[in-house]
Amino acid sequence: EWITDALGAQDAVCSGGRYDGLITQLGGEATPAIGFAMGVERVVALIEQAGTAPAAPTTDIYLVVQGDASVRVAIRLADELRGASSNRRVELNLGGGNFKAQFRRADRSGAPLALVLGEDELARGVVQLKPLREGAGEPTEINLHSVVSVVDQWLATHGSKNSEQERRT
Repeated sequence: EWITDALGAQDAVCSGGRYDGLITQLGGEATPAIGFAMGVERVVALIEQAGTAPAAPTTDIYLVVQGDASVRVAIRLADELRGASSNRRVELNLGGGNFKAQFRRADRSGAPLALVLGEDELARGVVQLKPLREGAGEPTEINLHSVVSVVDQWLATHGSKNSEQERRT
């Protein structure tokens, strides 16, 4: 049993024991067994209390999309961006909404970068790269086929909170 005085009256975090007769009671053959149960929410509370909880990863790239054809391309693009880095977080909201509403969601996500793909951009084979944080550069139009390499370079230059966090852990 694992107990702590840091959680007040509910002090049990983990408990277990031997359960050699359990399978027989359930109609099976006698089998040696052990088991335990852990209160995951209590472990989380202890980690938070100790101040050792890692920061939740934030979104690196938010895709702002308009139009059915653009959505299909954006889904593939999000997959390529995620595949380029194991710690890259890409958010694509498929709930619709106009550009203004999507940019509000992008801002709330904490992403430093938005990629804009509307019908006009798709027709021209480009994506708008739009920094969402002050001092992170100007909006830029990039070729649809070079998005992954340009975003890699942009995140390397301007930083990804998730890659910094991964280096610390």
